[in-house]
Amino acid sequence: MALYTDKEALDYHKFPRKGKVEVLPTVLCDTQKDLSVAYSPGVAVPCMEIHEDEKKVDVYTGRANLVAVVSNGTAVLGLGNIGAKASKPVMEGKGLLFKMFADVDVFDIELSEKDPKKICQIVKALEPTFGGINLEDIKAPECFYIEERLKKEMNIPVFHDDQHGTAVISGAGLINACELTKRKISSCKIVISGAGAAAIACANFYVSLGVKRKNIFMFDSKGLIHQGRTDLNKYKKRYAQKNPCTMAEAMRGADVFLGLSKKGVIDGDMLKTMNPQPLIFACANPDPEITYDEAKKAVPDCIIGTGRSDYPNQINNVSGFPFLFRGALDVGATEINEAMKIAAAYALAGLAKEKHIPEEVKKAYGGQEFKFGTEYIIPKPLDPRILEWETVAVAKAAMESGIAARPIEDFAKYKKELRSRVENCRKRAKAVYPFYK
Repeated sequence: MALYTDKEALDYHKFPRKGKVEVLPTVLCDTQKDLSVAYSPGVAVPCMEIHEDEKKVDVYTGRANLVAVVSNGTAVLGLGNIGAKASKPVMEGKGLLFKMFADVDVFDIELSEKDPKKICQIVKALEPTFGGINLEDIKAPECFYIEERLKKEMNIPVFHDDQHGTAVISGAGLINACELTKRKISSCKIVISGAGAAAIACANFYVSLGVKRKNIFMFDSKGLIHQGRTDLNKYKKRYAQKNPCTMAEAMRGADVFLGLSKKGVIDGDMLKTMNPQPLIFACANPDPEITYDEAKKAVPDCIIGTGRSDYPNQINNVSGFPFLFRGALDVGATEINEAMKIAAAYALAGLAKEKHIPEEVKKAYGGQEFKFGTEYIIPKPLDPRILEWETVAVAKAAMESGIAARPIEDFAKYKKELRSRVENCRKRAKAVYPFYK
């Protein structure tokens, strides 16, 4: 059953004012003195401080808490290449989630540009303005080139969420599913339907978690990625199997299925040929590769997650990107590296095993009870504890990696500050819009 009508969705984006985000001041400007300090001539003082020491830009401006969400609209959600302007509601939505979940400020930037080299030039030139770059909805394989180049050339975190967000959240699910079923991650055979940005990033991340590359069978629209094909880019070639096979053949004896493609790709009969208690991540939206009900009917003890909120184990990127950036920004990290992503996944996996579930989480999901098990292997996206668990883990990983310019000394204090800043952020939202819930 749909949670909203088309009209409700349109009204949400139109009222009480057009769009989902706005820019608000953080200080008053009511008097002549305020005006003089905020602009001319008083603003010259911090300007010259920064001129003498550029690191002070993060002291006297909002740069250290400001992220650019950048897209060219070539691969928007399940909508495809709909263009930069049509992508803007999604990018504004990303800004809303950044702010309300982790108090990270965002400017969304939609680029009318498809040349990956030019996109790199444009984004690189924005470094003085932003503390981090969130690339979004840019099609593969260009997105790989853009992220790789910008990570090398920029001294701030650059993160393509379409790739790594799904990888981190599903990675947490993989960790816990293996624990529940007494599997070793290193022995898992994984079948992946889809070979775009998210699928390849998930495969890469699973390898970082311990999966053997030879045990990953990846399918694109033309079939299995194998060494006999001559149409593979360098990213797909990493997962080329020696010999071709069908998806049905690959599913035999598999432990994990990951779907990042389209509905109806697999069926119950294929699930029955997998190893006992298989893990199914069917993430196509709104219709998954196989529905929850179909999967459970075919293999009752399977563990299944989807991209949908109306079934257990939702793979939702909002459980990742706000907190990855929050932790990275707070320690002044120069990048979001593999260690930080792995830390995020293990933090989410650990939180799902906590016995006490806050009442506010239950209330947000209609009074449901949650207990670690096949129907609850990852925390609910609306669980406020993710802020502390994941952000702290990411910050610690950045420090341990040696890429933190501003290490945190007191993590107990830091946890309290995280809670306070997000609570205050929501209070400010309520003050501006009294109807905000």
